[in-house]
Amino acid sequence: MAEVHGSCDERFAGVREALAQQLDGEELGASVAVDLDGRTVVDLWGGYRDEARTQPWSEHTIVNGWSTTKCVLALAALVLVERGDLDLYAPVGNYWPEFSAKGKKDVQVRHLLSHTSGVSGWERPFSLRDMYDWETATERLAQQRPWWEPGTASGYHANNQGHLVGEVIRRITNTTVKRFVADSIAGPLGADFQIGARESEVSRIAPVVPPAPDADAGTPDPESVEERTFSGPRVPAGAANSPEWRAADLGALNGHSNARGMTTVLRTLSLGGEAGGVRLLSPATVEKVFDQQSDGVDLVLGAPFRWGMGFCLGSPAVPYVPSGRTCFWGGWGGSLVVMDLDRRLTISYMMNRMRNGLIGSPHSEACVRAVYDALA
Repeated sequence: MAEVHGSCDERFAGVREALAQQLDGEELGASVAVDLDGRTVVDLWGGYRDEARTQPWSEHTIVNGWSTTKCVLALAALVLVERGDLDLYAPVGNYWPEFSAKGKKDVQVRHLLSHTSGVSGWERPFSLRDMYDWETATERLAQQRPWWEPGTASGYHANNQGHLVGEVIRRITNTTVKRFVADSIAGPLGADFQIGARESEVSRIAPVVPPAPDADAGTPDPESVEERTFSGPRVPAGAANSPEWRAADLGALNGHSNARGMTTVLRTLSLGGEAGGVRLLSPATVEKVFDQQSDGVDLVLGAPFRWGMGFCLGSPAVPYVPSGRTCFWGGWGGSLVVMDLDRRLTISYMMNRMRNGLIGSPHSEACVRAVYDALA
């Protein structure tokens, strides 16, 4: 059995076993953390940071979490709601006037958070380098027409949600998403989480290992919402290991952390808005997460998803996350964060070897199931 490090309440020994089994199999390096009612009951890690298996995954290893970052982005928006600075039902143009162009004057902030704005990617041609340039990227989004009628369906805002919600945050606070998250969320909570990665942190990053080519992928329709979203821009997995990626402000994609760091941030929701003696949200603001915005087949993901304010509220594609007052999301390759408000429970899983699929993997699923088995 693979060696697993860290702490784990005996009640959750099955989580340690599940992680060890994954590391004995296809997983390279990973961490899993569980907070129950404000207490860390699981904080485990194991495996390696590199494919050569020469650098062990340590207590302080961090990794690019891809779209788990969107969970923190949504929390940032809710912090502004709590402060009275942001109305989720107001037009985006109230905060970002240029965005009202080209048929978007009725797009509301809630549409950005719930992937229903009709603007799920950039019009092509649009490069990865363009995405790194905040001014260019947001100006282009402001000048686009929606690809479907806003509010009528979800279409996962895979690469650009950080720019859409982030520009609203920037217009309100006059600071970047990266700085706002550092000053208003990660800093107060004492969380090991950052948008991008400072140069001083590079030595503890586990580079992501891109997934194998998807043998089941068919030939995409170039004009479908799905293909337009993922080709505007096309993001190769290996880009996450570049200095340019780590330096950029990509509020939807390049959060760097580990399972402990993600849990430290997002248990704020599971615990009703206050964690570690720091209150970021009132219970009333937390409840806005469950204000359902759409429920149907997502135009980009091609499967049914039920979206609230910034979080998924349920999907048959992720059957191991129970129903109830539960919200979650994950990142390309297998990372996952689950907030279960009924149980005051938060589960995070972060790893470096990526699998095909945008949400979860058999590895994160095994650990989540082990947590709920322990609670059963």
